[in-house]
Amino acid sequence: MSNFRTESDSMGELQVPSDALYQAQTQRAVNNFAISGLAMPKQFVTALAYIKQAAAQSNFELNHLSKSKANAIEQACQQIIDGEHYEHFPVDIFQTGSGTSSNMNANEVIATLATRIGNEPVHPNDDVNMGQSSNDVVPTAIALSSAINVVYELLPSLEKLSQSLEQKKADVGKIVKTGRTHLMDAMPVTFEQTLSAWQSQVNNAASGIRHSLERVCELAQGGTAVGTGINADGEFASKFAKNLSANVGISFKPSSNFFYNIGSQDAIVALSGQLKVLAVAQMKIANDLRWMNSGPLAGLGEIELEALQPGSSIMPGKVNPVIPEAAAMVSAQVIGNDATITVAGQAGNFELNVMLPVIAHNILQSIELLANSAQALADKAIASFKVNQTNIDKALAKNPILVTALNPVIGYEKAAKIAKQAYKEARPIIDVAEQETDLSRGELEKLLNPTKLTQGGL
Repeated sequence: MSNFRTESDSMGELQVPSDALYQAQTQRAVNNFAISGLAMPKQFVTALAYIKQAAAQSNFELNHLSKSKANAIEQACQQIIDGEHYEHFPVDIFQTGSGTSSNMNANEVIATLATRIGNEPVHPNDDVNMGQSSNDVVPTAIALSSAINVVYELLPSLEKLSQSLEQKKADVGKIVKTGRTHLMDAMPVTFEQTLSAWQSQVNNAASGIRHSLERVCELAQGGTAVGTGINADGEFASKFAKNLSANVGISFKPSSNFFYNIGSQDAIVALSGQLKVLAVAQMKIANDLRWMNSGPLAGLGEIELEALQPGSSIMPGKVNPVIPEAAAMVSAQVIGNDATITVAGQAGNFELNVMLPVIAHNILQSIELLANSAQALADKAIASFKVNQTNIDKALAKNPILVTALNPVIGYEKAAKIAKQAYKEARPIIDVAEQETDLSRGELEKLLNPTKLTQGGL
């Protein structure tokens, strides 16, 4: 037992690894929840450290915590914020539904570090957790970690993806290609029109995410156990939000109804819904890229994605659309995460939601995956694909649907007959139309000009 030390809490004594910064309550959680082997996300742990830091600052300003203890707690928290000590946060995701074990894990680690820094005892509950409850800390940590990662990771990645699409429009936007509906040939479109649709999906999804953050940034902190604010100074919530905002660089404010923030996770459910919108958009873009890249000989072959790695262990020379495939899998995962968050979000029994840790895990994973896949799409798919002009022109010239432009001149029935004949004989539509109508070659060239057909109108 030389590698262990004895710690005690209100339930008695137990053995803790001698080098662990945590104490008895964390060890009980480690013993009880050997379920997944998945610890709480690092972003969530960082958020807990930000919360304890802002709480110490606020309690000092309210004359409830000595300057020496407050400073020691702030320094201990900063070490965690700077990326140290994550290995001392081992509590499984599948733990008590309030996340109490994770809150106490943070309290104990910070108390140990602060005691060493200040050379005076710092208590996990009385000092680090002063004016707080797991029931307002953990919802606040979910909101805080989500906001940080949306603002500093996801939204910049989406902006980069949008800019990449904008640049690609400038590079290849004027090229006309065959449009498709039901995966079948349709009227022509330009690359600019196709890319602008993708860009609108990205921009609209980003707008929805930004809008959902307004509720996420209204915090539960100050509501303590059930929303009444018991054991917290009446000014704690406002001071906490002010200090946290300054420390993080994002504007937060206390909730107008702590009972709402502690008893429900509706704001996070709404954010997850907007992430699902983005996932759906990303899936559409990824699949379009895969179809347009298909081939290179037996598929559409309209574009050539950047060759990033060999595509087969048995077929030499094969190259696959790996980035769109990865992005599509991310979308599938995020859609699944949203289902988990939806189910967990309705688990608010009276004054407390009791599926908070799994909500934290899934929302943070969704944000991280979407941020990284958007970056990959921007850098390794959109920016670098090449247009296969030969294949595009060949398909466009034989597209029988171009005859749609003749409807106002020769009527639907006659146009349909020409389209079917052109398809059957594998001839350009203009050749068959010249043969079957009284229109001159010059008139037909004007009417069937693919570029003109992308501009709409009569």
